[in-house]
Amino acid sequence: MHTHIIPENLPMWADKFGYEGFIHLEHHMPGRARMMKGAQFFREIKSNCWDTTERITEYAQFHTQVQVVCTIPVLFSYWAKPDDGSDIARFLNDHIAQLVSEYPRQYIGLGTLPMQSTELSIRELERCREIGLVGVQIGSNINDRNLDDPAFFPIFEACQDLGLALFVHPWNMMGQQHMQKYWLPWLVGMPAETSRAVCSMIFGGVLERLPQLRVCFAHAGGSFLPTIGRIEHGFNCRPDLVAVDNPVNPREYLGRFWVDCITHDPLMLRYVLQTAGEDKVCLGSDYPFPLGDLEIGAFIEEMDLPENTLTRIFSTNTLDWLQLDRHKFEIG
Repeated sequence: MHTHIIPENLPMWADKFGYEGFIHLEHHMPGRARMMKGAQFFREIKSNCWDTTERITEYAQFHTQVQVVCTIPVLFSYWAKPDDGSDIARFLNDHIAQLVSEYPRQYIGLGTLPMQSTELSIRELERCREIGLVGVQIGSNINDRNLDDPAFFPIFEACQDLGLALFVHPWNMMGQQHMQKYWLPWLVGMPAETSRAVCSMIFGGVLERLPQLRVCFAHAGGSFLPTIGRIEHGFNCRPDLVAVDNPVNPREYLGRFWVDCITHDPLMLRYVLQTAGEDKVCLGSDYPFPLGDLEIGAFIEEMDLPENTLTRIFSTNTLDWLQLDRHKFEIG
């Protein structure tokens, strides 16, 4: 339920919009492309980032049929002018919707939103549902604004009202400019970003005011679950600083949201299952990126978990989060 995809060819948005900073692709050799941010190299990707049939074949090696796909966070473009961000979201969402239409038993789609505009985001949310997407992916912060910002609440409310799932993925990592060495933005910044998002939605009262909002946080919730004791203690010892917008203990929200299983650590996954709840942990991979679980849950199969727990992780919990019927994906 956590994989990323990109169209094989991206428009030259810098030329279209008249300013720089957008991602484009340079297909410099067969099966590979450079993601470029203007003239700056961002990342090299392989064809499994865009080749739909190659992805299906690679997944089949790990006995996996269905992929939930969403865009690569660097394409969010929240910093762009609102109308331009809306154009980008429409392009990316149309691409994923077409993919789902062509392979309805292999792909499930999450859209992206121009979160820099509340009005445009709600409009695109409505369109996402019309074109067959079952939810949306957003970043852990929006141009350094936390997810408790009042501007975002109507978007979350629309998600709830439309029955669309919400997937929160870390990006734009805090302190990134001060820790470039050792890949620390991805190793340290991403877990912190996800905890930032969870805490903001809890302490800001978003989850309290929208009890039917179905939210899933990437990478097993980042550092939130491992530090829930510290977070709860802070809530209890300094309510004047922490409980200013929501008087409910943050521990009360365990079991109210979903997380994926990307821990790379059986011991930590057992803790996540116990803390978040066995019905709230979904099979994620972060495919096709190297920091992900590219063996698609192989370490989980070796954990000697009960069969019903495996079934929940590998399918039931994701279907519950997305409110989908497993019969829709049966083949033969």
